[in-house]
Amino acid sequence: MSQLNPTREDFAALLAESLTASDVAEGTVVKGTIVAIEKDLAVIDVGLKVEGRVPLKEFGARARDGELNVGDTVEVYLERVENALGEAVLSRDKARREESWVRLEVAFEKNEKVVGQISNQVKGGFTVDLDGAMAFLPRSQVDIRPVRDVAPLMHTPQPFQILKMDKRRGNIVVSRRVVLEETRAEQRSELVSSLEEGQIVDGVVKNITDYGAFVDLGGIDGLLHVTDIAWRRINHPSEVLSIGQQVKVQIVRVNQETHRISLGMKQLENDPWDAIEAKYPVGAKFSGRVTNITDYGAFVELEPGIEGLIHVSEMSWTKKNVHPGKIVSTSQEVEVMVLEVDSVKRRISLGLKQTLQNPWEAFVEKYPVGSVVEGEVKNKTEFGLFIGLDGDVDGMVHLSDLDWNRPGEQVIEEFGKGDVVKAVVLDVDVEKERISLGMKQLGGDPMESAGEIRRNSVVTCEVVEVKEAGLEVRIVDTDITAFIRRGDLARDRNDQRAERFAVGEKFDARVTQFDKKTRKVGLSIKALEIAEEKEAVAQFGSSDSGASLGDILGAALKARQDGE
Repeated sequence: MSQLNPTREDFAALLAESLTASDVAEGTVVKGTIVAIEKDLAVIDVGLKVEGRVPLKEFGARARDGELNVGDTVEVYLERVENALGEAVLSRDKARREESWVRLEVAFEKNEKVVGQISNQVKGGFTVDLDGAMAFLPRSQVDIRPVRDVAPLMHTPQPFQILKMDKRRGNIVVSRRVVLEETRAEQRSELVSSLEEGQIVDGVVKNITDYGAFVDLGGIDGLLHVTDIAWRRINHPSEVLSIGQQVKVQIVRVNQETHRISLGMKQLENDPWDAIEAKYPVGAKFSGRVTNITDYGAFVELEPGIEGLIHVSEMSWTKKNVHPGKIVSTSQEVEVMVLEVDSVKRRISLGLKQTLQNPWEAFVEKYPVGSVVEGEVKNKTEFGLFIGLDGDVDGMVHLSDLDWNRPGEQVIEEFGKGDVVKAVVLDVDVEKERISLGMKQLGGDPMESAGEIRRNSVVTCEVVEVKEAGLEVRIVDTDITAFIRRGDLARDRNDQRAERFAVGEKFDARVTQFDKKTRKVGLSIKALEIAEEKEAVAQFGSSDSGASLGDILGAALKARQDGE
């Protein structure tokens, strides 16, 4: 009875036995044969005595192109052996996905690239169809540089690198950037190895910076430094170049390890520094244009590619410690003299002041030594006065040349800044740029009026000023003044008082010191009295004879008066 009417359990056991015998299980990819094509469905027999239907669209291009025929063997994914309609539930998409996962896992383990198409844009990136398996492409992994428009990359087969796989979660992360970087590195290595120093190549200006421009040589960039763009001075590369511009450059240096390439444009032109010494001989004058001004001088372009420096010390004869910008201006045409040429260091030293007459030479031509000049007091210092003179030069009157008789420290206080004074030119040192002046030389030297005055002479003095320490006197019939100290006013200590004399009073004194060179004059009444006493004693007797000193001096005085 049980054999004629099998139960549900019997049927399940028979089915399991059949499935085991056919080695087919649900949730796996199985091979089947197309037994019929009905409209948009393919009827497939997978050997389970049941058939399943799969939409033709799941076969993709093969179905669209009519390449799918009855009798073809295909692989499908068996979801269920039998559904409510008694048919097997099959899927070509899932089969292809399973196949893709297997291939992708192998490629991932071998670090191989896979081919896929960017299909849709999602949050943070894009989805990539890897022949049925969907992967995630982060936006940062699309290209080496940020891509604004991804449309040209969509639905186009292209290689990707698998970064991560998780079959349990069904996650695959891929990168297009890694592939591009590897390709680029290979191209760079190949391109760099083909480049040689001195080679001339074409390129396109890709980017411009303050220090130069990057030029695309067809897969690799080279740096064209601002100093290698032209022989002449260029303040910024944008003065000559623009992005996208086609340029011809020379390979200056190639580093095979770092792939750094230095380029040059000026090297394609003749070096203007060749035979520079012959073209710009020392001492010759040339016209040029001021191109740049710094704290230490100004650069002048003599011709395109040739610049020289006017150091601040060579800009003006008279303007010292002045910023070059106050003497010349940018773009100004100036005449300069070549002072030095160094072709090795590519330097030319220029002078601006050398094109003008030396003001000290002009001064000495106009005002030779001994001339009287007039000028304004520019400055007072501890060692003299500075006087402004013709030609924007200064002369100095030293303290010792202010007055014949009085100390310079005292006389200088009588002058103020801005006073107009006269002086005599004493010396002009053109090389050291110094002019020595004298104010006391405007009057005669009092020492020249001394006549026969010498040491031990007796002179007549006139009191000029009475001071507590002594007398200021002038030697009569001369311009010589001297000071007699209190101790030299008399032999007798009680008479050594300055107040017993009056201004204008005259008296005789003995010259104790007279040196024209050092201008020192010493006078003494005391010395005269002692000398007269000795002379009287010698002439009229001695104290030993019994005559008193008063008698002797009285006789001497009487003899002197009789002689007069």
